[in-house]
Amino acid sequence: MVDYHAANQSYQYGPSSGSNGAGGGGTMGDYMAQEDDWDRDLLLDPAWEKQQRKAETAANRICKVLAVNQENEHLMEDYERLASDLLEWIRRTIPWLEDRVPQKTIQEMQQKLEDFRDYRRVHKPPKVQEKCQLEINFNTLQTKLRLSNRPAFMPSEGKMVSDINNGWQHLEQAEKGYEEWLLNEIRRLERLDHLAEKFRQKASIHEAWTDGKEAMLKHRDYETATLSDIKALIRKHEAFESDLAAHQDRVEQIAAIAQELNELDYYDSHNVNTRCQKICDQWDALGSLTHSRREALEKTEKQLETIDQLHLEYAKRAAPFNNWMESAMEDLQDMFIVHTIEEIEGLISAHDQFKSTLPDADREREAILAIHKEAQRIAESNHIKLSGSNPYTTVTPQIINSKWEKVQQLVPKRDHALLEEQSKQQSNEHLRRQFASQANIVGPWIQTKMEEIGRISIEMNGTLEDQLSHLKQYERSIVDYKPNLDLLEQQHQLIQEALIFDNKHTNYTMEHIRVGWEQLLTTIARTINEVENQILTRDAKGISQEQMQEFRASFNHFDKDHGGALGPEEFKACLISLGYDVENDRQGDAEFNRIMSVVDPNHSGLVTFQAFIDFMSRETTDTDTADQVIASFKVLAGDKNFITAEELRRELPPDQAEYCIARMAPYQGPDAVPGALDYKSFSTALYGESDL
Repeated sequence: MVDYHAANQSYQYGPSSGSNGAGGGGTMGDYMAQEDDWDRDLLLDPAWEKQQRKAETAANRICKVLAVNQENEHLMEDYERLASDLLEWIRRTIPWLEDRVPQKTIQEMQQKLEDFRDYRRVHKPPKVQEKCQLEINFNTLQTKLRLSNRPAFMPSEGKMVSDINNGWQHLEQAEKGYEEWLLNEIRRLERLDHLAEKFRQKASIHEAWTDGKEAMLKHRDYETATLSDIKALIRKHEAFESDLAAHQDRVEQIAAIAQELNELDYYDSHNVNTRCQKICDQWDALGSLTHSRREALEKTEKQLETIDQLHLEYAKRAAPFNNWMESAMEDLQDMFIVHTIEEIEGLISAHDQFKSTLPDADREREAILAIHKEAQRIAESNHIKLSGSNPYTTVTPQIINSKWEKVQQLVPKRDHALLEEQSKQQSNEHLRRQFASQANIVGPWIQTKMEEIGRISIEMNGTLEDQLSHLKQYERSIVDYKPNLDLLEQQHQLIQEALIFDNKHTNYTMEHIRVGWEQLLTTIARTINEVENQILTRDAKGISQEQMQEFRASFNHFDKDHGGALGPEEFKACLISLGYDVENDRQGDAEFNRIMSVVDPNHSGLVTFQAFIDFMSRETTDTDTADQVIASFKVLAGDKNFITAEELRRELPPDQAEYCIARMAPYQGPDAVPGALDYKSFSTALYGESDL
């Protein structure tokens, strides 16, 4: 017996392992050392050594064969196990995929579809890999068996690769069919849900429409109705019949949908059929009741036509009469706003005309009430039960009588209001005429005074003193006229309190009068001031009265609009007429610009008469200059460059001497003495050439 462990070791590490001596655990040195030992033993016992080597070689072969068999058996066992598991999974899965029992709701079917998708995503992929690995293992096993001269592997019955493939194919067919069935079933349920919802909607709409219809058709309201009510009920019934016919199509649609739900095997077909049958039965009942009601309405209509004619005639005459009374009451109570006598007299005339129509209106009222009484008499004599009101109008005899009484009461109230307003307008007209009478005097008086003042300032009658005296007389007369203006203000106050806004008797308003009065006061004051300034200028410049009149004549001649001022061209013409060389050349333009800067320093474009007088006085009279005053002081100072206080007091009046002493600066020259005063800087300052 050969030790199996030793033999196996020899198989693993010997050269027969096919690894060029590089086995799993030994080395070439170990093998050679052992061989050396064999060689020594062989030298000692060659036969034994030979036998020993044969045994080891055989052991190695056996171990190798056994190892291969063991590995193959392991692969066969793995195949059998994997094949069994896979086939068992296929066997369990196919019935699930072939279960085609439909669910009642789309939610349940969608859950099945979700389960199927979960199977495709989660459960199937690992089995696909197992199937692939099984085929790989089977092919690998067969190859190893063939290479080791072993017979091919034959799996257990029903576990061949072809069996697995057949099972897998059956699985995929079931899977495909299952998916198609799921989608078709979901579509079917969607269709059923849609149809069922459509059925419910149409049924609900129809049931809502029919709600109360049977009670309405059974109602015997026509028994106490008037003819107008009957006609209205008949028209309403005709409209209902049209509506009923229009709903026929919906009932047919409801029945068709119910039939389709039955054909598609809807799970709740029983309730659908029950509801549909109830709708159809109710529809037949409505048709029968509709026919019966029409007959009853038409029969009742004929019985009320006679009374209806009287009611209609009453309504045709009562409505316009009622409208007339309402319009009359509205007019009688209408607020009116008038501003003139003519307007209020127009309203009074219209009111008188209205009162003249009242007798005819009263006769129409009695005729209308007689029609109503006749209708009542006919109804009572024929034992007709009336509903109590005229179907054609809401205007009852009581309303007519009540409004007529109201009209009768409003007429004298309107008379009183119109007469009061007439008295008010007469008072307002008196105020207008009173104000106009005074304003038509004051307004022209102010205008006349304005024109007279303008004439006085332009004309050259008498001396400036005469003009000034004349103007002051005008000023006194204007001031004396003020009570007339105050009276007008009082009258205007009364007009304002009476809320009078227009006055056709005068073109003057209080505002115009006030403005004219203020202009008049301003103009007379300004004109007086101008004459006073002219007198000051004349006296200061030594201008004679003849020169002043000549200046005024020249100025007035070129003041074409009598505005009291000359424009640049008018002023230039005036200068030329006086002999100034200001023609249209360079030298003339320069001279004219110089003169304009003197007479119009503010560049207003206008030359007033005062500015003209100032200019002409400077041009025609001698004036003192600073040099002339300095020369005069030098004479008083004894030809010295300074002057003393004693000299000033000696030579000048006391007030003028003290005026100079207080304002003269001390003299600073080299020839100065104590108390010396600088008369040169003082004289220059008098003419604005230096500061005092």
